[in-house]
Amino acid sequence: MDLDQLRARLTRLDAELLSLVAERQALSRQVAEVKRSAGLPTRDFQREREVVLRAREAASALGLAPALAESLLRLLIHSSLATQERAQVIAHEQGSGKRALVIGGAGNMGRWFVDFLDSQGFDVEVADPSGPVAPFAHRADWRAGDLTQDLIVVATPLGITAGVLLELAVRRPPGLVFDIGSMKSPLREGLARLAAAGVRATSMHPMFGPDTDLLSGRHVIVVDIGRPDAVEEARALFAPTMVDVVVTDLDDHDRLMAYVLGLSHAVNIAFFTALAESGEAAPRLARLSSTTFDAQLAVASLVARESPALYYEIQASNRFGGESLAALAHAVGQLQAVVASKDAVGFERLMQQGHAYLQDRAAARQG
Repeated sequence: MDLDQLRARLTRLDAELLSLVAERQALSRQVAEVKRSAGLPTRDFQREREVVLRAREAASALGLAPALAESLLRLLIHSSLATQERAQVIAHEQGSGKRALVIGGAGNMGRWFVDFLDSQGFDVEVADPSGPVAPFAHRADWRAGDLTQDLIVVATPLGITAGVLLELAVRRPPGLVFDIGSMKSPLREGLARLAAAGVRATSMHPMFGPDTDLLSGRHVIVVDIGRPDAVEEARALFAPTMVDVVVTDLDDHDRLMAYVLGLSHAVNIAFFTALAESGEAAPRLARLSSTTFDAQLAVASLVARESPALYYEIQASNRFGGESLAALAHAVGQLQAVVASKDAVGFERLMQQGHAYLQDRAAARQG
């Protein structure tokens, strides 16, 4: 065969592969129905392991790289699980006969909640001055209309959310109210006012981005502000999914976020700032590569594309933010000291200390 014929054959194979993937997705929906009828969990880690191992063995027999087979099967498993999870959410009908208002629903995470609530059967309305989100009902100003919905989600930027919560406390809506802000320190007064006004309110922090299509392995933090009924109602929204719901209080949330968000962001901001100010031209470093550098560069590149205003709020608005930055400065100081003094034993101690901590964390996740 000549080049054109070979390419045509590849095109046919690509179409056949996609057809098989579509068939696999259809089977996944049937699997979801059977699991739901039998009361079985959506995810079966033992089954996933068997599928991956079989794929690696089959790849070896065919002369293919086992790693390629594993990557492909894990991608297909992820897609199948997402299909099954969506089927579970739809079948659960958590929002059947209920109404929801998403304030800021045209934003990235606001839109995620719009689609999530819609899939549960809620009659969703979007309140956002930036414009409508088809095909949902829309109001430009959330104040211009009733607030009698069963659920109100505040998905506005953090700098706006505090004011919205304060106004909602005055309006005292009868339904469940929660925000989805990544930092709670700036929202304390608004949340306290909601609780004092008798509003069924809580505060939520989805620990994932708007592109997330599978909640297995993800976390949602629900902050208890003194209304355990609201906490349980918020948890119930995610009952059909595989997300891990963690309940905490305001102080604990922000103290944890100082490290989970603040520290991780700061490390990457420091990393690309050091590169930018190093005097080493970007094209010169672009010709070099290492496993660790490339991995860190990939994460830092994602951070650099994020909103500076949001990331500043995460650093500056958290009452515990200085704690994690001080810990980072102290860690860098220790590293500088052991290197400057040629202290190999001290360097090894830092490495071993970190290794032990990360092992403990991995064991806790598995447990």
